[in-house]
Amino acid sequence: MESVHPRALNVASRVAAVVATALLLFGIAVEGAAASSPTPSSLHRALAKIVEDRQGPPGVLMLVHRPGGDELYRAGVADVRTEAPLRRSDHIRIASVAKTFNGAVALSLVERGTLALDGTVGQGIPGLLPLADSVKLSELLQHTGGVPEYIRTKAFGEELNKDPGAYRSPPELLGFVRGEPLDFTPGSRYRYSDTDNIAAALMAERASGLSYNQLLAELVYEPLGLRGTSLPRTVAMPRPFVHGYDVVPGKPPEDVSELINPAGAWASGGIVSTPADLGRFIRAYVGGRLFGGAARRAQFSFWPGSSSPPGPGPNASGLSLFRYRTACGTVFGHTGSFPGYRLFAAADRTGRRSVVFVANSQIVPGQGSKRVSDAMRIVQRQAVCRALR
Repeated sequence: MESVHPRALNVASRVAAVVATALLLFGIAVEGAAASSPTPSSLHRALAKIVEDRQGPPGVLMLVHRPGGDELYRAGVADVRTEAPLRRSDHIRIASVAKTFNGAVALSLVERGTLALDGTVGQGIPGLLPLADSVKLSELLQHTGGVPEYIRTKAFGEELNKDPGAYRSPPELLGFVRGEPLDFTPGSRYRYSDTDNIAAALMAERASGLSYNQLLAELVYEPLGLRGTSLPRTVAMPRPFVHGYDVVPGKPPEDVSELINPAGAWASGGIVSTPADLGRFIRAYVGGRLFGGAARRAQFSFWPGSSSPPGPGPNASGLSLFRYRTACGTVFGHTGSFPGYRLFAAADRTGRRSVVFVANSQIVPGQGSKRVSDAMRIVQRQAVCRALR
């Protein structure tokens, strides 16, 4: 969910801006770029420059994992009031990186025979999206089904304006596009849609007989020992957490960490985690520790398509992950942004090397400083080079 939070706006107007900007930021193209292998001191300097920029975030953290262990890079603060630093154990909103967790659930159930990649929406959740009945699970996970984006609807925007902190159930989210026709013939094109992941998670619930939270716990959290990861139903953040801010030059940063209920993104972007947990997860997810066989082979079948915000190189869409090619090599993962946060998490295909990037302001293409947004992308590429080399 992409958004803008101008300080002068009241809550209703600010949430309206959230939705309006979200509609503009889907499908941003990613240009190619080269990167060189950096030193730890150069990474620290790059992060410091991002924070020192008058339009930059209050804080930035990167966790680079190589066979020798984690390397922590950080600058600035997690909380402008206490001036606490960002820590690998602090909670963060991971935004659309949550889609990789949804992929882990769905593909694990595919390997077990509980779900099928060619199973359709009509078979899996009959009646909830009648005009999308022919869309396959694989197309949902790869954003090639043509299912319309609920975040773009006028009705969703009005509901969000009315009460940004309210809980909205997953079927309610699908209800915003229940009568909408498909954007295109399934399997013919790519278009990023948060609706895809809501539908896929509901299919997983119905097929397994378990709630999505139970599936996350059984298939992801417990096998990987993720102690700081959860899917909340309220705006409250688990403590301690990295505060997320709206940044306007010349004014104090505004804390927007607990403004919008993440349940409005649910399986598409509602998860809270920590940098340490996220690194552990993305290595396992990409490295094949959670499922294998045909599900893993299908996961690495790519279609032209880009994440939003863009990752650290030209990218393509697999099943609930993106491929990012850089001059130093290729990694697989996802980006994300939510009011107060910008994220990137990726690993190499062996699952032995990874990068987690966290900024506590939603500075992305089309919102905030282009200079700072570009600098974030550059340092992500540098971190990938550090991890791979």
